Amino acid sequence: MKAFPETFLWGGAIAANQVEGAWQEGGKGISTSDVQPHGVFGEVAERQPGDFGIKDVAIDFYHRYPEDISLFAEMGFSCLRVSIAWTRIFPQGDEQEPNEAGLAYYDSLFDELAKHNITPMVTLSHYEMPWGLVKHYGGWGNRELIAFFERYARSVFTRFKNKVKLWLTFNEINMSLHAPLTGVGLPENSSKAEIYQAIHHQLVASALAVKACHEIIPDARIGNMLLGGLMYPLTCKPDDVLKTLQENRSWLFFGDVQCRGEYPGYMLRYFRDNGIEVDITESDRQALKTTIDFISFSYYMTGCVTADEELNEKARGNILSMVPNPHLASSEWGWQIDPVGLRILLNELWDRYQKPLFIVENGLGAKDKLEADGTVHDDYRISYLNDHLVQVGEAIDDGVHVLGYTCWGPIDLVSASKAELSKRYGFIYVDRDDQGNGTLARARKKSFHWYKEVIATNGGSLKA
Repeated sequence: MKAFPETFLWGGAIAANQVEGAWQEGGKGISTSDVQPHGVFGEVAERQPGDFGIKDVAIDFYHRYPEDISLFAEMGFSCLRVSIAWTRIFPQGDEQEPNEAGLAYYDSLFDELAKHNITPMVTLSHYEMPWGLVKHYGGWGNRELIAFFERYARSVFTRFKNKVKLWLTFNEINMSLHAPLTGVGLPENSSKAEIYQAIHHQLVASALAVKACHEIIPDARIGNMLLGGLMYPLTCKPDDVLKTLQENRSWLFFGDVQCRGEYPGYMLRYFRDNGIEVDITESDRQALKTTIDFISFSYYMTGCVTADEELNEKARGNILSMVPNPHLASSEWGWQIDPVGLRILLNELWDRYQKPLFIVENGLGAKDKLEADGTVHDDYRISYLNDHLVQVGEAIDDGVHVLGYTCWGPIDLVSASKAELSKRYGFIYVDRDDQGNGTLARARKKSFHWYKEVIATNGGSLKA
């Protein structure tokens, strides 16, 4: 492979609720993640004294971040995507003043990254929000949350303006359609109208955060974050192609609003056709005109779409409820592996928006085996990442402006979907199991050394 652009940022991505632990330290409040002990698709369990949640300690990044950042630096990271736990800054979500202990913690974290010349990319809300805002206000369905989020955003921009120049608003903002509690703090049985109203409030809040960032940190860049849910038509039947267009628009809509500053016509038609009335004020319309600087997204797999209801019914019985692509292999979790899809997605997003792109999540979850010599021979992960990064290089050659790549979970962490540690993504093994047993010791996997060489050669060591 020829080398990537000199300015290309290499690194990894983690989320506070999946790595930090310390769930009640430093004045932190309870978040939606804290009451989802079995992940984003699990039931809600109000916390009881003495109960156990795997995320309560997670991998103890809260206390061990200097050691972990040192390992990231050893690999040569130039960027680490992290999130701020909103409840460390505003424990209930509606306080007038931020929690100093939470601000001080992230000050220390960003200082540690600076010591190693690692650029932080910070997500404001990554699959969690204050549980107090759900209990007392009804989540994002309540317009009051816009002001609470703007206060939070302005607080962290003001505090960290000299330390953080890359920001993201909401992680995988389009996931609210599939996991409303995690995304917008609404019950799973909420109506489409209720979910889209909550999403609207979140889109307005995102735009106001972008405006605040531009005001407070003029030399910063702030982007959105989409779950890259690229779908293919199962056949070339026009009905399949049309349904695929509509399916892709269901998530691209979020990017359209955040990049173009208004609701697209196809979405207004969808609302009309489905009897959905979204309260959009004139001030909302003005707010949405503030657009993002770049687009970030996750990419794990693609799926197929068909108008054939019989096939759709069969697909609902599989783990992902999507029609599988007969031309692709799958991971042990049933996620189909499609490196070329990443090149297609990069080209489609570039053609659609003409804004810089950043791949902020991509990786392979697998059940790794720690050998007697303390290593993990994860050639399957190396193969997966190599093939995807080769396609990133191809997209760059196609003329796509790609800012960087932060693979998901550079260190083993608690999975979002089912709150498991057995589903491992990292280059660094963490000694802890799904029951919370283990020493939390860190060990370098084979992929650790592979990624270190990829970064050192700026992609030149990749095998096409």
